[in-house]
Amino acid sequence: MQTPVLRKGVVALLASASLLLSACSSGDGPAAGEGAPSSPASASSATASPSADLPPAKGSVEVVKTLTDGLASPWGLATLPGGDLLVSSRDEATITRIDGENGRKTLLGSVPGVAPAGEGGLLGLAVAPTFGADHLVYAYFTTESDNRIARLQYDEKKPPGQQLGAPDTILRGIPKGSVHNGGRIAFGPDRMLYAGTGETGDTGLAQDRSSLSGKILRMTPDGEPVHGNPEGDSPVYSYGHRNVQGLAWDSAKRLWASEFGQDTWDELNLIEPGRNYGWPDVEGKEGKKGFVDPVAQWKTSEASPSGIAYAEGSVWMAGLRGERLWRIPLSGRADGEPLAAPQAFLEGKYGRLRTVVAAGGDKLWLVTSNTDGRGNPKSGDDRILLLKVR
Repeated sequence: MQTPVLRKGVVALLASASLLLSACSSGDGPAAGEGAPSSPASASSATASPSADLPPAKGSVEVVKTLTDGLASPWGLATLPGGDLLVSSRDEATITRIDGENGRKTLLGSVPGVAPAGEGGLLGLAVAPTFGADHLVYAYFTTESDNRIARLQYDEKKPPGQQLGAPDTILRGIPKGSVHNGGRIAFGPDRMLYAGTGETGDTGLAQDRSSLSGKILRMTPDGEPVHGNPEGDSPVYSYGHRNVQGLAWDSAKRLWASEFGQDTWDELNLIEPGRNYGWPDVEGKEGKKGFVDPVAQWKTSEASPSGIAYAEGSVWMAGLRGERLWRIPLSGRADGEPLAAPQAFLEGKYGRLRTVVAAGGDKLWLVTSNTDGRGNPKSGDDRILLLKVR
């Protein structure tokens, strides 16, 4: 992050304000380039001093419009070049294209092999950085035997419902469960594919570094471990996670992840490779040696966080049980300490909130989740909202 030169007094004042305001409020449950891919920036190498472009301590959210409604169990959301959206249906195992201007829906097709059950089904989506050349869409989904990641070629010239090619599985064998399947996937600034997984209710798997459960994974677009991962032959990037369903990078290319707690604390974590984030030995901030404490934490009734996005200097976190959108303004400090306490918006207004995606500048896409079997759907649910944020 580029930091302008500031007068010493201003620097001191901003740093002091950051410390004073950092208190937190306290589940649902390209192709690889030539040569070795570079590793993303770690938290320790990120900006450690305040800058003039810090977000305000207090933000705002305006609902610009409802882009579309009538969606069944929407889960993953990805943006196509040009601004249209792809949304997955967890229980119907379908992918639908949404016109980014008028909300018109076009069914791409179903993903074969998906076995929806409990919190499993067709979950996260990601569009390849090379989409303009290869038209590949990536999906994380549950089968009868495991969770896996596959890529499908999208051919919009074919009739609606027949526009998806056969799944090409790039990673299989992620343990599945009726709960805690993780499911969020995203391409990072390094053009590598990241995935958040859950421990499926088997808590010991989170600390088992040979298991893909309870982890954040980093792989090439072909599903291979990346040079620079903590262990060269493994996609495991970090471990000790209960159920990661949110991944986002800030302007300094630092990776953030949201995580469901059990009974006490939900978490927002700043991710560094090879670090242990505590579960099941630690839940929330305990300062225990050998584990990384979350940057922010919430009571599970206030959050149960799924997707996150970065926009306007803040991380934005969608809450399921909490039925609200959280704003966490970032200070740029190397330890990730927020600039101010998290701030809640839209509390109870749209029910459960599943996914939030940056839409460019001060805009976000927000997906509700009231038809997933745990919400109380109202007329028009589920929907995608366009937000203007600050």
